[in-house]
Amino acid sequence: MPSISRARALAYGLAVLAFLAVAGRTALGGADERPAAPVAAPSLEVEEEPPREVVVHVAGAVARPGLYRLAEGSRVDDAIGLAGGAAPKAALDLVNLAAPVADGQQVIVPLRGSAGAMPAAGSRASEGGAPGAKVRLNSATIDELDELPGVGPVTAQQILDYREANGAFRSIDELDAVPGIGPARLEQLRPLVDL
Repeated sequence: MPSISRARALAYGLAVLAFLAVAGRTALGGADERPAAPVAAPSLEVEEEPPREVVVHVAGAVARPGLYRLAEGSRVDDAIGLAGGAAPKAALDLVNLAAPVADGQQVIVPLRGSAGAMPAAGSRASEGGAPGAKVRLNSATIDELDELPGVGPVTAQQILDYREANGAFRSIDELDAVPGIGPARLEQLRPLVDL
């Protein structure tokens, strides 16, 4: 039998011990390790609130006048669309279709020529239609208001909207609260309007 030197036997023994130590550690360590449970990724979905709604009253020259619910941020054109669209004789050029709607707003779509024949330039129409008469703020139509100097269709509609929201004008000074009418325009209109 071949003889192994003592140093060589010691080296073999240490190699076998090192092998057993590594193998045992791997075997024991692997048994204790459990597969990690999958960690759920945090949800990136944000719960969206339902869109807020506004209620508007669509009246005048539309297919189905009435109350309509629209998403906040909708436009006058959207409200008219919900009401079945404008009637064939609607004067849509007098309505700002791009204006945003507000809760409780009344959207009025006028008929073309609904105020009858237009008065001559520079004259004013009242209930009797007499030239030179003052325009009555509490009963004037959009066409009559549009005839006032410096009051176009948009401002005329805002006067009607103000009247609808706040009731009859109690004084001519209330015109200053209407968007588009400032102190200078109020003074220009004062001799031309009445309650």
